[in-house]
Amino acid sequence: MNKPVSPKTAPRRRLPRSFKDLTPAKHFNPATFFRELVWKALLTPRHGEHQRPVFPRLKTGEVAITWIGHASFLIQFTDLNVLIDPNFANWLFLLKRIKRAGLKIKDLPPIDLVLLTHAHFDHFHKPTLRKLPHPKIGIMPRGVGDLAHDLGFARVIELDQWESFSTGSWQVTFTPSKHWGARTLRDDHRGYGGFVLEHQGRKIYHAGDSAYFDGFKLIGKKLSPEIALLPIGAYYPESFRRVHMGPDEAVKAFKELGAKWFVPMHSGTFKLSFEDLDEPPRWLRQIAREQNLTRQIKILDEGVPEVF
Repeated sequence: MNKPVSPKTAPRRRLPRSFKDLTPAKHFNPATFFRELVWKALLTPRHGEHQRPVFPRLKTGEVAITWIGHASFLIQFTDLNVLIDPNFANWLFLLKRIKRAGLKIKDLPPIDLVLLTHAHFDHFHKPTLRKLPHPKIGIMPRGVGDLAHDLGFARVIELDQWESFSTGSWQVTFTPSKHWGARTLRDDHRGYGGFVLEHQGRKIYHAGDSAYFDGFKLIGKKLSPEIALLPIGAYYPESFRRVHMGPDEAVKAFKELGAKWFVPMHSGTFKLSFEDLDEPPRWLRQIAREQNLTRQIKILDEGVPEVF
């Protein structure tokens, strides 16, 4: 069992040499960034509706998964409510949220546990975390805890890759990914990855942000997740695949994990790349038909619980 940690002094940051250095794949020049991710989003009307949630009555061993939008999920058991990478923001600096969050924060049930996959602003959103109804435990990668100590958590846990934390009847294991963890400029000491949550005989895997890598095979071999929450957006142009997956690679990862169900995420909410916002789920449905996976791929509507 991992113990709570105290904030640590971060290594001295190095200033970037250019705007492109702000992303690991050196994606952007300022004009392209503004045109593709800011201007086009500004011209797109925000859509989607907040749902008035009707949370299901669960039996022991059942799990309800509600996609809030982007990489944010509410996972519910009979005795445990978990949020993963909660983000209810309408704006991330210049980046406009195109589709509204499926739930409002005020409609959330009491939160027992929050899992935060890495420190990027779209996954570790401080304004959202401050507004949560006093979550008991926050679990995050090593090097991220200093960001969380003033956000209302009763306890902050940092994990290294493959390290687990458990209390009572549930366990969380931190898994590797192919991404990066710096929040501002070059604070490269911050970890990043995904989580496997185990409770009541069920195993749910949230990959965080990740490109495709051989690690999915190892995660499947070591932890055997049953439900895989996998990112499918922010893959175009091709250089983006150094840190993200498209639907084609996400399906490959799903097969290597050996999971029973694939729930896609990380698409349709913020414009973070150059493909159309509705392209990732369209392409995923096409692949599902071609590979006879339609029953295993569950594309959720934001704010609507699905019982597994």
